[in-house]
Amino acid sequence: MLKKERASFILSKLNALYEETPIPLNHKNNFELLVAVLLSAQCTDERVNQVTPHLFKLADNSFEMRSIPIETIYNIIRPCGLAPQKSKAIHNLSSILVEKYDGKVPKDIKALETLPGVGHKTASVVMSQGFGEPAFPVDTHIHRLAQRWGLTSGKNVKQTEGDLKTLFPKSAWNKLHLQIIFYGRQYCSARGCDGRVCEICKTCYPNRKKAFIANKA
Repeated sequence: MLKKERASFILSKLNALYEETPIPLNHKNNFELLVAVLLSAQCTDERVNQVTPHLFKLADNSFEMRSIPIETIYNIIRPCGLAPQKSKAIHNLSSILVEKYDGKVPKDIKALETLPGVGHKTASVVMSQGFGEPAFPVDTHIHRLAQRWGLTSGKNVKQTEGDLKTLFPKSAWNKLHLQIIFYGRQYCSARGCDGRVCEICKTCYPNRKKAFIANKA
């Protein structure tokens, strides 16, 4: 099976499995989404969704958040891990949003990437899920699956993102990145599939004899 054939099969399979792709992180506006995605780094979506209601009850916008002491933010988000860095980032980015963007989250990926604690992946999630702009956020999980499925030989998430954008139509990017995450959790997890167990792995590589070892991002 050629790479394009694998991509076509995968897209068809994921569309059949996940017609609806609800956003995993609970939020009511783009500021809440930005903060939630920032908190999700090295933390599960479930844990973030347990923490954010308490934080957003105090402040659900940049004007209010910049007035919340960093220590207070820290005490709320501590279960998410990396709390010292994340609490400072949330406080500081809120101030920047007020000072530079009238308190609004900018609809510009480069501007988002300049905010404290916001990398390319976080900015891409906000662009795709918050603004509906075509983006393909790639985390370590998507990076691993893309390698298992023979869609990329990228040694890092940046290379993998470029390969996936080339393989799949732009109109599919926003939905597809969530579909891959959902499928990975349900059928092709790091421990549950070694590249020879789930349907996509077996279909793409029916003759694979050994467990597939992916390059870490």
